[in-house]
Amino acid sequence: MEDKELVRACMAGKANMQAALYKRFAGKMYGICLRYAATTAEAEDLLQQGFIKVFLNLSKFREGSLEGWIRKIMVNEAIDHFRKQKQNVVDFQESIPENHLDNSASVLENLEAETLFNLIKKLPDGCRMVFNLFAVEGYSHAEIGKILGISEGNSRSQFHRARLLLKEKIKSEQYDYGTRETPEQI
Repeated sequence: MEDKELVRACMAGKANMQAALYKRFAGKMYGICLRYAATTAEAEDLLQQGFIKVFLNLSKFREGSLEGWIRKIMVNEAIDHFRKQKQNVVDFQESIPENHLDNSASVLENLEAETLFNLIKKLPDGCRMVFNLFAVEGYSHAEIGKILGISEGNSRSQFHRARLLLKEKIKSEQYDYGTRETPEQI
């Protein structure tokens, strides 16, 4: 069934079509929620709240990808949740020197996706949110600053702090890279 037909059927109140829409997108959207959430329970809450917004706003879907539209709602739900918990955001602007950009990107590229995902989940809320918005969703630091109500510099510093924390976590967990770079070579 095409997206527009599915949306029309859902708006008409057909419960089986609403269940079909949920089933079709819930897995991917749960993965998105997991990236932003600190726990699986929090991700499940984000998913449920996000789908409530999806169903309440189906009339606003116009053109394009239904999956992309739902994804944007899920990311916005995660951002809204983060804003509510904003007191956990620490301003790292002063604590990280501008020239402290390390070469941890090469190590991060060599990590298995699941391992990196688990390490990202361990980041503090502010760092995790900025890291996901910048590295995964592709927002600029200026956009992240506006979205989260922080300065562009704070966004940059939290991203760099996230990278540093990931590097530390890699070292402390002593991941086996085989023939790849070892954490000591970073």
